[in-house]
Amino acid sequence: MKIKTRLAVAFIIITVFPLIMIYFSVLALSDYQEKSFKKAYGLTEQVDLLNGNSLQVFNRLTKQSQKEIRRTLDENPDNYEDKAYLDKVNAKLNEQYSYLIVRRDDAIIYYGANSASEESQENTLCSQLPDFDVMKGGMEGGIYLDGESQHLIKQMDFRFSDGAEGSAFIVSNVDDLLPEVRSMVKEMMFLGVMILVVAGVTLTVWVYRSILSPLNKLQEATKQIRDGNLEFTLDVDADDEIGHLCQDFEEMRIRLKENAEEKIQYDKESKELISNISHDLKTPITAIKGYVEGILDGVASSPERLDKYIRTIYNKANDMDRLIDELTFYSKIDTNKIPYTFSKINVSQYFKDCVDEVGLDMEARGIELGYFNYVDEDVTVIADAEQMKRVINNIISNSVKYLDKKKGIINIRIKDVGDFIQIEIEDNGKGIAAKDLPNIFDRFYRTDSSRNSSQGGSGIGLSIVRKIVEDHGGRIWATSKEGIGTEIHFVLRKYQEVIQE
Repeated sequence: MKIKTRLAVAFIIITVFPLIMIYFSVLALSDYQEKSFKKAYGLTEQVDLLNGNSLQVFNRLTKQSQKEIRRTLDENPDNYEDKAYLDKVNAKLNEQYSYLIVRRDDAIIYYGANSASEESQENTLCSQLPDFDVMKGGMEGGIYLDGESQHLIKQMDFRFSDGAEGSAFIVSNVDDLLPEVRSMVKEMMFLGVMILVVAGVTLTVWVYRSILSPLNKLQEATKQIRDGNLEFTLDVDADDEIGHLCQDFEEMRIRLKENAEEKIQYDKESKELISNISHDLKTPITAIKGYVEGILDGVASSPERLDKYIRTIYNKANDMDRLIDELTFYSKIDTNKIPYTFSKINVSQYFKDCVDEVGLDMEARGIELGYFNYVDEDVTVIADAEQMKRVINNIISNSVKYLDKKKGIINIRIKDVGDFIQIEIEDNGKGIAAKDLPNIFDRFYRTDSSRNSSQGGSGIGLSIVRKIVEDHGGRIWATSKEGIGTEIHFVLRKYQEVIQE
């Protein structure tokens, strides 16, 4: 949920939702109180305690008592001169928050006020009572202002047995709220406050979980990165702006961690490369120094021995040059600045020249080199001749390093495989274990960790080969059997002219 949507929901939670809840709660509470009120006072008519019309409530509250008083007045009016009877009637009216006044002719013979404030208003109120037969026995009564108070007066006229005029008044002070109404108002206020509190707490928890909690996690994650710790996971599962920010932050952390691991690996590989190059340079340098000292000391006394010493020095110098060349090329791989000069190359002629060039060295080493071409004379590819020659030399040099048979054999086959040509370089060396085979083209990977003069190397020769072949749009792989030999395969796409019609 987007933050914009969350804000809208928060507005609803803090405003509309409480209003709706309060409205329905008030309705439910009011209905409950009205039913309880009707049951408590034996009312049959609908009573609306919330409409603010106290007159209606008091009128209906005393209606049944008014009927009973009217009936007794008709049957035995002299009872209304009996104080004990009047106290009994008045007590019942007090339960309905009203009281009784009885007048004989112009004199008040009974005043049943139920509170000190009402008693203090006796003279004023009695002087405002309507005259005999003014209300004609109406059941609704009337409202009479009494200073700042309002009273509902129900007048019932009758005649005593001696013919004297009499009036019975049911008086209700409509200024006062009924206790049930006051209780209901308090309950409504309490309920309203509780609804607001619940809505506020709900909103706070929701905002904390959806906004503040992810921000706290994000803040803790920034502290972890500031302190150099990348070994943690920022786990925030939210589909909003903050969630997306946390996801981006987690991706950044993963990349930083990968870069840090790559840098550590790079530093390790660089140290290993320096160690390898240093060792492999030291070996031919030591040999050169030994042979030069032999010449200087006159050990090479015959022309044949002198020629052998000089050739050995030359070969060792070439080994040093090759190692330095690999190191230089390795630095270009890391910066993606390998200098390629692509041109159209005739496959048959190019690979024949390569074989002729390495053939002399193989012959000097006593290694049998076989060349088999199975492609047509006119087949061409687009390639960098110099870099492709580096591929051939590196593969052959790697094969030579691991030849362990008395008679070493290296075969080069050129095949036509449809849209590609496939070059296979096979040797009869010691072979490669199945567990090592997938990794031989990785940088610095060595199947034999021991280092000696016959199986040295920088460990980057075959990784350079793979880089060059892939930059030519080709693919390289190897097959091998331990004790039998290894075969390196790589393919290059043929050059085909597009004929436009």
